[in-house]
Amino acid sequence: MKIHLMKIHLVDGTYELFRAHYSPRPGRTASDGRDVKATHGLAQSLIALLNQPDVTHVGIAFDSVIRSFRNDLFDGYKTGDGVEPGLLAQFPLAEQMSAALGLTVWPMVEFEADDALAAAAVRFADHDEVDQVLMCSPDKDLAQVVSGQRVVALDRRKGEVMDEAGVVEKFGVLPASIPDYLALVGDSADGIPGIPRWGARTTATVLTRYGSIDEVPLDADDWDVSVRGAGGLVAGLAERMDDAQLYRRLATLRLDVPIPETDPDQLRWKGVRQPDFEEFCQSLGLESLLSRLPEPKST
Repeated sequence: MKIHLMKIHLVDGTYELFRAHYSPRPGRTASDGRDVKATHGLAQSLIALLNQPDVTHVGIAFDSVIRSFRNDLFDGYKTGDGVEPGLLAQFPLAEQMSAALGLTVWPMVEFEADDALAAAAVRFADHDEVDQVLMCSPDKDLAQVVSGQRVVALDRRKGEVMDEAGVVEKFGVLPASIPDYLALVGDSADGIPGIPRWGARTTATVLTRYGSIDEVPLDADDWDVSVRGAGGLVAGLAERMDDAQLYRRLATLRLDVPIPETDPDQLRWKGVRQPDFEEFCQSLGLESLLSRLPEPKST
């Protein structure tokens, strides 16, 4: 029996919602005065995605609460503080809209959207009928689950696909070393400060040789890579080893997220839920979206 290979698109709904909110497009308000610019922009983006002929299986994850278990580990980790209330209020709308479009929606509370994307990517890539999993997000931490050309990261805004060779080209390390890399270099987007003096180039050189923080010799005389200022780097890492390991834990995506779908075909997009989507659009004054809806794909 011939197996019909599928591509799976996993969308970071939080990233898309923020991108739509801060886009230069004009604002959009519902009849009751609510700000719905981000929801409208996300809907346009998802409709454009679904109109692509090779997009047949889709999951989308949201940070329903911009907190996670990581906030309990580190006070400096990102929160929803400072996020505009008008944007925060649109997360429930975005989830409702995505479900009405017929997408598989994963609202995250304890975990983060990136955890859901990573867990789904690893889970579904193991199935023979899956040709490729595309994680639709530019977030650095997703690079850790990129695998060959089978699991890749897609930056939809730039139209760029990053496979495993692309991870090495961009960061200088293999995907498995990305959490260690982010722990040392830091990741301002997630509130991870990194370890002082550990820059991107130095970190890539050291991790290419040793693989992980745990394997880095804590005596510069034992290093067999040539790095300027090795003594100071080693001293700084030894002094802050506990911090480095904590930051790595923060940067490590969780693959045990309770995603209910176990078969990739459960992510098949079967078309827009017309009554639900029409009612949603009418309630927010977004009827213009109804003329652009994609048709279900033939199986």
